[in-house]
Amino acid sequence: MRIALIQQHATDNKQENVRRGLAALEQAASRGARLVCFAELAFEPFYPQRPAAQSTSALAEPIPGPTTEAFSRAAKRLGIVVVINLYEEDRGRRFDCSPVIDAGGEILGKTRMVHITDYEGFHERDYYEPGDSGAPVYETAVGRVGVAICYDRHYPEYMRALALGGAELVIVPQAGTVDEWPEGLYEAEMRVAAFQNGYFVALCNRVGREPRLEFAGESFVCAPDGRLVARADRGMERILLANIDLGAVASSHARRLFLRDRRPELYPAWIGPGNRAG
Repeated sequence: MRIALIQQHATDNKQENVRRGLAALEQAASRGARLVCFAELAFEPFYPQRPAAQSTSALAEPIPGPTTEAFSRAAKRLGIVVVINLYEEDRGRRFDCSPVIDAGGEILGKTRMVHITDYEGFHERDYYEPGDSGAPVYETAVGRVGVAICYDRHYPEYMRALALGGAELVIVPQAGTVDEWPEGLYEAEMRVAAFQNGYFVALCNRVGREPRLEFAGESFVCAPDGRLVARADRGMERILLANIDLGAVASSHARRLFLRDRRPELYPAWIGPGNRAG
């Protein structure tokens, strides 16, 4: 199966950002992608780079809403699975949210970022409430897909919960900046998570210079054995394509050995069964 990670910049013009995202979606589909994912807040500025001076409700949108409707129509027409990320408004509450759209155009569900941080350039507690959707795994037309939004990827218990839910592929929408971490560290972190949990990880990062932050790009895909499958350029707009074989999940060390030999009675599980969505 071929997947595509859309590494693009965002401006203050959300309508134009969505238009470019839809064009990239079309291009990825024409090149054989069956699943396409986008970075964190791919179609709008990264709002948390500044503290919120006033209510942020006008910046958010409902799901379903205008953006999901546009991508749902495109997913249905192209017959592909799409994972996007939006600033969601839900009855006065706001979340960092990734709706998962199946190849028929229906929204299978939405994953909300669970862990909310706050430090210079990432004033996320001003904007987001902690997600309440758990760590769902979606039965899509191409396989079982989970989502770990940006900061959530740092929590091994969250990444393990996706494995326990049966994820074969984990999408990581990210807003990672240039020189935010020691070289290679975040990539190594996801390669280890893929190996320990026996799934593919596709991390899609935003790119471009904004008023207070410069986003790095360097999106990548890694396999259940921890190997790097594909990586995009640093600081460049790219459609990163990667061919993955979900059959490798069942034969991975994690699925054959690590998950089999767990002893959860000695360390209570963070999340239990019944977490699968779709």
